[in-house]
Amino acid sequence: MNTLEAMHLSEASQAFLDSELGSFVNNEWVRPDAESVSVIQDPCTTEVIARVAKGNQSTLNEAVEAAHLAFNDWSRLPAVERAVYLHRLADALERNFDTIAEIESLDVGKAIVNTKGFDIPFGVDCIRYFADLATALPADTPLAIKNMEAKIHRVPYGVCGFVFPWNFPYNLLLWGIIPALAAGNTVVIKPAELTPLSTLFVAKLAQEAGFPKGVINVVTGSGSVIGSALCSHPKVKRMSFTGSSEVGKQIGEACGRALIPCKLELGGKGAAIVFEDADLDLAAEQLSAAITFNTGQVCCTATRWIVQESVADTFTEKVVAKLKAVKIGHGLAADTGMGPMASEKQLNTVIDYLETGKAQGAKAILDGERLQPSGCEKGYFMSPSLLSGDSSNICFKEEIFGPSAYLTTFKDEEEALAQVHSIDYGLANSVFSEDLDKARRVADRMICGNNWINAHNVFAYGLPYGGVNLSGLGGGVNSPETYYDYLRPQTVARPL
Repeated sequence: MNTLEAMHLSEASQAFLDSELGSFVNNEWVRPDAESVSVIQDPCTTEVIARVAKGNQSTLNEAVEAAHLAFNDWSRLPAVERAVYLHRLADALERNFDTIAEIESLDVGKAIVNTKGFDIPFGVDCIRYFADLATALPADTPLAIKNMEAKIHRVPYGVCGFVFPWNFPYNLLLWGIIPALAAGNTVVIKPAELTPLSTLFVAKLAQEAGFPKGVINVVTGSGSVIGSALCSHPKVKRMSFTGSSEVGKQIGEACGRALIPCKLELGGKGAAIVFEDADLDLAAEQLSAAITFNTGQVCCTATRWIVQESVADTFTEKVVAKLKAVKIGHGLAADTGMGPMASEKQLNTVIDYLETGKAQGAKAILDGERLQPSGCEKGYFMSPSLLSGDSSNICFKEEIFGPSAYLTTFKDEEEALAQVHSIDYGLANSVFSEDLDKARRVADRMICGNNWINAHNVFAYGLPYGGVNLSGLGGGVNSPETYYDYLRPQTVARPL
């Protein structure tokens, strides 16, 4: 692989990519049909970097059964003993920091500076946060009721199923399974067929860290085969899906028919309101970074820029300069600021949206173009784009999932909020203003799971993160609410 050699891929990463990869069931690597494989490409070059054997219905059944059998012992371990296993996994990730960062960057195409600066350390922090939280939060809550000894007693559900998307395979994996494991559940994971590598590497490290058999299971393959079977399996007691709103509805419907509780972390079409009294340099920096981070393949990014008329031209000049300055190249290159789209399909989807938006009357302030960086001529690269027009345009209303934003203008606060609420997503919005009373008032009024002031993409453990409306339902991630979301409350009462 000449291009990879030029990027100095480590021996450890290459050895993992060259190994016989498949499903991970009951602490064993399973390849039920070595001829049925997912061919994994580097989206920067389209070179094949790995082949992963697909699981089948039998593999999925074996994984769920293994998790079901392991649940009894795992759930009965004291929380502090489960925390020991989790901290060992975090230790292993830190020891293999460069390897997992390279695998994640190569699999998705994302810039290594982001993987090393955000993805990997934030994932390690996730493990340690929930490991420690599980030892600190009580399982029981006493209830003050007249003439009664009563409490809420929280217990783990059992086997928890997870279906993850392709854009943040490592972080979303840990955000999902770690609180479930800390609470005493066992897990069966269906990673994205496009980007399974970091999930499989984490499973390898969990095995090396001594996790008991059956606690963590990974079944590779398609959503139509593995995902569909997982979300209706009778021994799955809790289900979590992260992905598009359209597929989330299908998962929710299937879980509803099987009466399996389901949490859904879905798409978004974030809005950023920029008032005339905002720090425009800060707003331009934050919003340009939002649509170029992970090449805009981020559900919570702000792609609707709603800017007050009096400063629209000035803001546009500043943000276009930021977008033009982004260094685009191979994800493993140290100076790359933005890598490619994760697949040819997603690249074509973004291009189709831009063409449709312009056909509907949008003006291209900055036109997104297909690029061919040196050494990556076959990769799925495109430049950032910025369209402007009215809020009826498809590029304002629908999630594009690429390095593209749509700018509209407003006269007053009410008009800005009307634009925010003109579509039914509700994952992450932001408001930029030096008048903090106004900023707080607007943030309180926006119907959304997460509203940020003078910043976008604000994450911290202990800060709840989740969506409403088309952006999902359930306990969200990153907070004590997430941990309790994987514990089933039951009442225990004795009349006095």
